[in-house]
Amino acid sequence: MARRNEALVLYPTPAIGHLISMVELGKLLVTQQSSLTIHILVLDPPYNAGTTAPYISTVSATYPCIKFHQLPTITLASTTATNHETLTFEAIRLSNPNVQQALLSLSQSYTILAFVMDFFCTAALSVANELSIPGYHFFTSGAGCLCFFMYLPILHQKTSKSFRDLNTFLHIPGIPPIHSSDVPKPVLDREDKAYQYFVETFSRFPESAGIIVNTFELLENRATKAISDGSCVPSNRTPPIYCIGPLVVADDRRGGGKTSDDSMAQCFAWLDSQPSRSVVFLCFGSLGLFSRDQLREIAMGLERSGQRFLWVVRSPPSDGKSLAIIKQEDPDLDSLLPDGFLSRTSEKGFVVKTWAPQVAVLNHGSVGGFVTHCGWNSVLEAVCAGVPMVAWPQYAEQRLNKVLLVEEMKLALPMDESENGFVSAAELEKRVRGLMESEEGKLVREETTAMRDGAKAAMSKGGSSRLALAELVESWKRVGI
Repeated sequence: MARRNEALVLYPTPAIGHLISMVELGKLLVTQQSSLTIHILVLDPPYNAGTTAPYISTVSATYPCIKFHQLPTITLASTTATNHETLTFEAIRLSNPNVQQALLSLSQSYTILAFVMDFFCTAALSVANELSIPGYHFFTSGAGCLCFFMYLPILHQKTSKSFRDLNTFLHIPGIPPIHSSDVPKPVLDREDKAYQYFVETFSRFPESAGIIVNTFELLENRATKAISDGSCVPSNRTPPIYCIGPLVVADDRRGGGKTSDDSMAQCFAWLDSQPSRSVVFLCFGSLGLFSRDQLREIAMGLERSGQRFLWVVRSPPSDGKSLAIIKQEDPDLDSLLPDGFLSRTSEKGFVVKTWAPQVAVLNHGSVGGFVTHCGWNSVLEAVCAGVPMVAWPQYAEQRLNKVLLVEEMKLALPMDESENGFVSAAELEKRVRGLMESEEGKLVREETTAMRDGAKAAMSKGGSSRLALAELVESWKRVGI
């Protein structure tokens, strides 16, 4: 009897950052086992997150063994949800019948070795169990963040208060003490539906066949050890953990229609003309937005710092929300920035509207610093490029990432905010100048260079991440499929 084709089914969260991580995982897996076919289930986000079609089209054309399957769009009933995480959880939960249908259809032609789901997609673990397909989790943030979430059900039992009301430090295995105000934003309020979803999600992690994490051991040795030792889930089983990162896009210079080719050509021509490691790059993720006042404050701080800069500017929110979950128009720089700012800084600065190819910019020889929102993809991209950071978190788990970057990894300087989250021009000037000129900045730079080399070693033959990947692939054979 002929051997059936073997496949993996990957199920990412709709957001582009999560999708890219999952696709990079798929690419890595086919390098390990070329006979595999990777099937990726794609769900439209229940909010505006920009189109992923150009990206998917490019991947499909380049990797014929990676196939995308569009799930039916879910229309949510009227909801009072206050954040996009709740919308995402609800759309994924309602998609279970469609996921089941997709898996049944694929199983007609393939032996499905494993079903790998983004942690947001944990509701689909029930589908995998029902079909007797091993279900693995893919955690797109770091091991330190995973420590917090795996310990969350215990924290939930220890108090009846919301984290936002505790005003205390939380002691979690594997990571430094975390102030209760620095926990991931969706779980700050105990009464928020998102909080309940997260507690339910991570209560189910012990059911997983394994947890794949986009990190590498050297970067988060203490956190990975705490998880592996079972310290984060002391009263239940801890699945095997596979640190297979860093997974980053090799080159994102093609913007998928986000920015004109002429604009990008001008951007890189400007970078080419700058001295080595002299430019500070400011970029804040696919969802982060700043108010008009904050944009002007950033501009003043940059100008006063005297540093060379490349700054990605987006339009301020027009709907009262701080995240770009509705379509944003390109910014009118003249009206948003201080009078004369663009002309006064034309020799030392370059402003890009809306988007820039972050990986390509970070790897350019003239870039020597990165002011970042602390999204995990961005952190790994900076680490792989050897670019030190200033940590200015905006949403999701980024405040927690900031603590880890500054206190645990020593790869970033902290941006200090006022109580309402505002950053003054003086603070921005201080941190940008400090990163590029101070002794403290030099130490962060040295740590980042060492970690860049560590990342390269982890992904090389015989490195920790390659060994973890081989062990992961071997685990699929052991389950007897």
